[in-house]
Amino acid sequence: MPFLVRMIFLLLALLVGVSSCVHNIHVVPVPDRPSSAGIPRSLHLITSAPLLEGADHRPGITLLKWPQSDLHQAILGYLQQRGTFVSVSDEPGDLTLRVATHLSLTSRRGLYHYRIVLRGEMSAGERPINSYRVEQTVAGSSVRWVTSSDRVPIETALRLALEELTEEIEKDRPLYRQTADEAEQ
Repeated sequence: MPFLVRMIFLLLALLVGVSSCVHNIHVVPVPDRPSSAGIPRSLHLITSAPLLEGADHRPGITLLKWPQSDLHQAILGYLQQRGTFVSVSDEPGDLTLRVATHLSLTSRRGLYHYRIVLRGEMSAGERPINSYRVEQTVAGSSVRWVTSSDRVPIETALRLALEELTEEIEKDRPLYRQTADEAEQ
């Protein structure tokens, strides 16, 4: 076989090998406990695509894919199970929560660390009410060989961040009750 043909086969094999190793993340964070301070209002959840940041603040994380639809379902499922609001859906509600997610990956002391930052903006109609920022970091394994080596720490970090976010929202319960009562008048 001529040299050029062998090089093309080698490059194609490398491309197929690398692309087949992409970790498609699917997470299902579950609340540790139900809400202790429910808000008697419906919530419309809006999420944006997760921002992924690799080492040295580079965009994207090598071999990791986290679809926006999976992130949205993860947050929606968590909020529905937590029970902070009467209902949580993709449909308009009394309140709207917009959530932006930033996942960064670093390597320290031989372990990968997954940091999730959630920014939440709560509004009633077009009127902004409050904003939140929570951050959680979880240490993973020393290698990223299989999907679970990414999934488990990402799911844990997301669960912890969602727990902190909902606790902050629940602390503001009187604000959301008052806002909704004013809207009804």
